[in-house]
Amino acid sequence: MDDSLTAVALTETRERMDKAVDHTHSELATIRTGRAAPALVEKLKVDYYGTEVPLQQLAGFTVPEARLLVISPYDKGSLKAIERAIQLSDIGITPSNDGQVIRLVFPPLTAERRRDMVKMARHKAEEGRVAVRNLRRSARHDLEALERDGEITSDELDRAEKELEKLTQEHVGEIDRALQHKEQELLDI
Repeated sequence: MDDSLTAVALTETRERMDKAVDHTHSELATIRTGRAAPALVEKLKVDYYGTEVPLQQLAGFTVPEARLLVISPYDKGSLKAIERAIQLSDIGITPSNDGQVIRLVFPPLTAERRRDMVKMARHKAEEGRVAVRNLRRSARHDLEALERDGEITSDELDRAEKELEKLTQEHVGEIDRALQHKEQELLDI
């Protein structure tokens, strides 16, 4: 009987759950709150000389005011391509270009739009929770298979399942906290 088998299975599951939580954080970061945030545009794909490149590799970002995002391209030749990528994206903001930098002015969100954004945030958080629970189920199947094959005892299985449940609760709690923070951001006027 080998207790390290359960440790390996739980460590792998923790890593996968961490990735699911990180993904949920990045998904929530893309939801517009009425405040300027580089996360809204940094992953946009820009057609840079025939290659799709994430905007964060082509420009620097500054937020001089709460509702203003300034994008400073490293190569001034990419200005038009960056502006076009922003116009084609779904953020709903028209960029202004002065030949040196691109400015994005974020208008305040209407109450209805805020409610829509909260719904979207809840949906993304639920997708994250489902991903974590699916990882729990998969790990439980793996642990039960180890017990069936006689590689771990039923006591080790019980201990591992309790640890797995604790891991799941931690990760779901982290997603819930991220959602609560995002909802607070969205509802602050």
